[in-house]
Amino acid sequence: MSISTRTTRRTAGSAAVAATAFLLLTGAGILAAPSAFAGVPGGTSAADRNSDFNGDGYNDLLTGAPEGTVNGKEGAGYVTVQYGAPNGIGTDTTVPRGRVQVVSQSTPGVSGTSETGDRFGQAVATGDLDGDGYDDAVIGTPGEDEGAVEDAGRVTVLYGSEKGLGAEYTATVAADKPAEGARFGQSVAAARFSGDIDGDQLVVLDQKSGLHVFTYHAGVLRQVGTPHSTGHTLQAAYLTTGDYDRDGFADLVVSGYSPDDDYVMGWSALYAGGAEGLSYQRDLHGGLGTASGDIDGDGYDDLVVGQLSAVDEAAGDADAPGGLIGVYYGGEDGPAGTQGPGSAPQWWSQNSPGVPGTAEKGDAWGNDLSVADVDGDGKADVAVGAPGEDIGTVPDAGAVWLLRGSHTGLTAVHAQSFDQNSPSVPGTAEAGDAWGAQVRLVDTDGNGRADLVAAAPDENAGNGAVWLLPARSDGLFADGSFSYGAAALGGNARGAHFGAVIDE
Repeated sequence: MSISTRTTRRTAGSAAVAATAFLLLTGAGILAAPSAFAGVPGGTSAADRNSDFNGDGYNDLLTGAPEGTVNGKEGAGYVTVQYGAPNGIGTDTTVPRGRVQVVSQSTPGVSGTSETGDRFGQAVATGDLDGDGYDDAVIGTPGEDEGAVEDAGRVTVLYGSEKGLGAEYTATVAADKPAEGARFGQSVAAARFSGDIDGDQLVVLDQKSGLHVFTYHAGVLRQVGTPHSTGHTLQAAYLTTGDYDRDGFADLVVSGYSPDDDYVMGWSALYAGGAEGLSYQRDLHGGLGTASGDIDGDGYDDLVVGQLSAVDEAAGDADAPGGLIGVYYGGEDGPAGTQGPGSAPQWWSQNSPGVPGTAEKGDAWGNDLSVADVDGDGKADVAVGAPGEDIGTVPDAGAVWLLRGSHTGLTAVHAQSFDQNSPSVPGTAEAGDAWGAQVRLVDTDGNGRADLVAAAPDENAGNGAVWLLPARSDGLFADGSFSYGAAALGGNARGAHFGAVIDE
């Protein structure tokens, strides 16, 4: 399949690694603030995964509301942008092009038209595609019709600048020969996978022809390859990136479930980056939710995968019906493969010693994951979302866990869990809120510690809401936490399921 791109004028010029996250419900000490900077070219590890659209040294937050109504069109979708600052992200909509933006296909300068079912923002990612030092926002619209071809899909890129994201600098990527139901842009990611570029490359997934890789050159995003496919047929795919073998190139993990199995089994496919680009390596167990980061501080990124349940020894703990997470530690040969003794991941569940709670069917523990350093000790920690967790007698209210990184790997020492009934957390646990359906650990105030952003897309009858829990040197705290909905940012809240997608 050939690909066309349409790009407005853009100065070429840093790299940041990004990954996307999707909603898949299963039944449910202050440090000195950084000075302004342009990104560092060639960053490939998960710790380089920035989302700094205006180059001021503070990470920004990109949130999708693909079910949002725009100009009366239900499910047209939009995204919100909250800019980081010394006091973190806010909900200030009074400053023009300031701390908050709402972008849709009805925003002047953005290609296309908001239409029912487009789902603009179903997938989001960030990366410095043009290598100018400012991260760019990548937005998937898998429900976009191309002419009479339904659900062909497309991707929109909003380029960053000193002023942040602006519709005057945009690009769209779509198929020259769109296919019905391909849903091009259902998953997107950006990282530096190859040796012949300064910026990040864009990876786009569709349901018909798999992965597509694009490189920015002379003002245009051009397709440069389609990596060989995994041996499993994967659906509902997720993407994450990291430098698992520390060779200076980002690697890509594509994950989802295999419909060929008799039960819902998560699988992941590892593609290694290199001088010539991505190449398929092997399949891994687990993958309904993935994230990457250096948990043990050895310089190699580690891969964390989610798994709804396990039914055999190869997959994990059969006594964890509420879900598991598996940790594949990085090394010279990348994350551990599935061949040979000792190659299985390190599995964790709510039944693991020291982890709060009890594994119960339908918890969806590990539905979404995020990996970053919360306490500033140089080891990445892991946030685990469980949107199906019952809080007391309240079904599917949802909860979030934090497990700590250490020099020996992931540990349950000082593990934490939170829900809407936790003291000082705003709101009340209600049936079907799905709190923790999306989680992200992100440092938006530049203090060297990643705060927790947790979403409940079904909050308030499906309007959705997002919470922020601040980080300190000894972990996450509910004191000082706050929540907000789409309306606080200027979006149409009704039925938006705000927070269903948050950039990793």
